[in-house]
Amino acid sequence: VQLQASGGGLVQAGGSLRLSCAASGRTFSRYAMYWFRQAPGKEREFVAVTSWSGGTTYYADSVKGRFTMSRDNANNTVYLQMNSLKPEDTAVYYCAAKSTTAQAMLYAGLKNHRMDYWGKGTQVTVSS
Repeated sequence: VQLQASGGGLVQAGGSLRLSCAASGRTFSRYAMYWFRQAPGKEREFVAVTSWSGGTTYYADSVKGRFTMSRDNANNTVYLQMNSLKPEDTAVYYCAAKSTTAQAMLYAGLKNHRMDYWGKGTQVTVSS
């Protein structure tokens, strides 16, 4: 599976962006899909994860209620709709895939477990 994230950019605080992660490969639907982010000088942090079906999705507390993750298995794409953006959301955002269960995927994200595949990041900058 190859992943390509896009949709980043510069936005004012309070604005919105939608990130996309396009995947190649016929086994896309078998993977839990993640969004992580890394701000300058900080460690990578978990943002959101959705199960292979999209039926279960978890979010980091810092984005809960503002970000929405979804997936379209027919088009091998996951999305991250980011609303009410804050300057502290500024980071490079990465999508990742991991073959794991819906029960285990949140723990894997929070504990920064090894992902099976990573995409190149997309920069999100939120100005105050």
